[in-house]
Formats: sequence, C-alpha cells, structure tokens
Amino acid sequence: MADDLDTPLKTRQGADVAHRAGRSLLALVTAVLAAVLLLAVSWVVIHDDPLGGEPKHVVKIEQIIPAAPQTKQSSAPANVPQNQPKQADGDQRTVTIIDGNTGARRQIVIGEKQSQAIPPSAAEKEPTHKVPPADNRLIETTKHGPIPKVGSDGVRPLDAYASPIPVSGNADSMIAIVITGLGVSASATGEAISKLPAAVTLGFAPFGEELTRWITRARATGHEVLLQIPMEPFDYPDNDPGPRTLTVKSPKDQNIDRLHFFLSRSQGYVGVANLMGARFTANEEALSAVLAETGKRGLLFLDDGSSPRSVTLKAAAKTKAPYLKSDLVVDAKTEWADIDAALVRLEAIAVEKGVAVATASALPVTIERIARWAKTLEARGIRLVPVSVAFQRKPKQS
Repeated sequence: MADDLDTPLKTRQGADVAHRAGRSLLALVTAVLAAVLLLAVSWVVIHDDPLGGEPKHVVKIEQIIPAAPQTKQSSAPANVPQNQPKQADGDQRTVTIIDGNTGARRQIVIGEKQSQAIPPSAAEKEPTHKVPPADNRLIETTKHGPIPKVGSDGVRPLDAYASPIPVSGNADSMIAIVITGLGVSASATGEAISKLPAAVTLGFAPFGEELTRWITRARATGHEVLLQIPMEPFDYPDNDPGPRTLTVKSPKDQNIDRLHFFLSRSQGYVGVANLMGARFTANEEALSAVLAETGKRGLLFLDDGSSPRSVTLKAAAKTKAPYLKSDLVVDAKTEWADIDAALVRLEAIAVEKGVAVATASALPVTIERIARWAKTLEARGIRLVPVSVAFQRKPKQS
C-alpha cells in the first residue's frame, strides 16, 4: 500500500502551500468583517445616534406657563363635561332610575356634595315673589330634622305654600300639569323654571345637596312645588328609586320613618307625589298608611298616573286624605307629535270633567312642547292652574 514515503517530495510541498494559502484568505476575510463591525459600533458611540442613521428633525419645545386665574372659581378639566356625575365615594351611592313609561335611564349620585350652578336659562326668569322662610307654626322637629305639620290654627302646608299667583275668573275648564324628577339635573331644572309658565307645578326628587335652593327659586318665580317620595316598583331592586325606598314588605313604622326622612329634606312644598312605586301604590294597606300620614300633616298626595294598578282612590277614600290622581302622562311617548296629541287629549278631559291633571318628565322636548301649548290655551277657554287649585276645583273621582 502506498504511503507518504511513496509520495514524491514536490507533490507534498505543493499541497501544503495551497492549504496555508486558504487559511490565510479566511483569516483576511474575518479580519475585514471585524474591522467593518468595529467601525460601525464606533460611529454610533462617537456620534451618539441611537436611531442608527434614520432621518430625524429637531424641534424646540417651549414650556408655556399658564396665566394666573383672575377669579377663585376653578374650571372643569378639559374634555370632561361639567355635568358629568362624579364617581361616588365614601357614603355616596349611585342609583339608576328607569322611567317606567319611556324606559329612559338616569343615574343619580346620592349624598354627593356637588355645586349645581344655576344655568343662564334659569337666570333669565327673574324672581316675582319674595319667598319667606318656612313657617315655624307648620314645622315639627324630628330625629331627621324639621317636617311639615298642620298649625295649631288649622292652617295646612297645602294652604300656606300654595302659589301666590291669583287665578282670576271662573273658567269652566282647568288643567294642572306637574313636571316631575327635578332637582337632579341642574340644566333640566333650570329649563323648567325658566321656560314654563308659573302655573305649572314642579315636582322634585328628594336627592341632592341643592334641593332647598332649587325649591326656593321655583317658588320665587311663582311655581308650586311637590316633593317626590321613592316607592317600590314591581321590579325592585333591579329598578331602584333610591335609598330608603318605601316597600310593601317593610313594617308600617319603618315606612313612616322613611317618609319622615324624605319630608325633612326641605320645606315649602304643598304635597308629595310618588317617585316610581307601581307595586307600592297597588298595595292598599301600605299606601293607606302613607296617605293617613300625609293627610294628618296637611299635605296633598298626587298619584302620578303612571300605573294602572294604583289603588290611590280607595286608600284616599279610607283615610280622607287630600289627593289628586293624574289623568295621563304627557310624555309616555317622547316624540313631539305624541306629546302634542296627549295635550289635545288632556284638553278634552278638562272640557268633559271641568278639571284635568297630568304629569310629565323634564325632557327638553316635553318642556318645549308644553311651553308652546300653554301660550294658546286660554284662547280655547281653558286655564292652566297649580295643583292646589285643581284640588279645590276637582270633581269627585272614582
């Protein structure tokens, strides 16, 4: 077998030279690549360009120092609606109220100490009457605070706080309209006070720190006022009127105590009305206990007419309490044409019975249509009156 000893010397030397040349070329290529890489790294480090040569443009940004505010009033944060409710904290609670007629949802923060500035629209209607402080003769002190009562001379809050606007003449037909759910939205409350005739009665929910201020402003512009009492609907607590809701399963004493709590929220109203409460107003025993208490305190009770199952007439007959029951809800359907049609039906009821009563929410379209309609009412021989007048003139209801 042939081996290296058999290989010619010149042949072995040529192979060694070729092998060494190949290794030298590989080393050279490696050295070149290392040099290129080192050069690139050095360039980045020396020039401090983390963008690696990508195009760039330098812009000078100057800090703008805002001017000092001219007033002590703080503005709302940018891009945040000023009427957006704050998140409830501490002992605050957010309640969603669902209108049983329209299905509209509205969130209320209970116990929120917010300042509801009166919007410009409300300021357009100047006060026409000086509102005296609550009459001490008509106040009883309770653990919740002052609540209405009949005076020792027999004067009732229904009489003492009635609208001072005189109702002249003896119109054959009268209509009373109550706008409910006020005091929660500053804008809606301001619009109702500003745009609606003084003869329209305003119903306030018992929530919010500004309740007394709104009631005072409403009365100062001639409006009569009702206080709404949260009562149990059929789908309670999924549909929740708010804390301390009067319920059919609560003991009578507990419901009366809750009623006293709501009555203590403010003064100056002629009566109360149900806030929701389809199930509660359908229970004669529970409702009778409440009407006995409101009647004893000289307050009118208004059934808002939203529930066909209501037994208000029976409960009022049993307790002899002053009451009214709404004949219809003006904006049960919220299209303007439907609202106008409801107002036409209301006129027909007034002509037939002599007195008609209706409730409505504070939707902008509702306020606009009622305000427009009211301007033409007397031309048709019908007078718009507060609820206290409707109560005095009402026919026997059955």
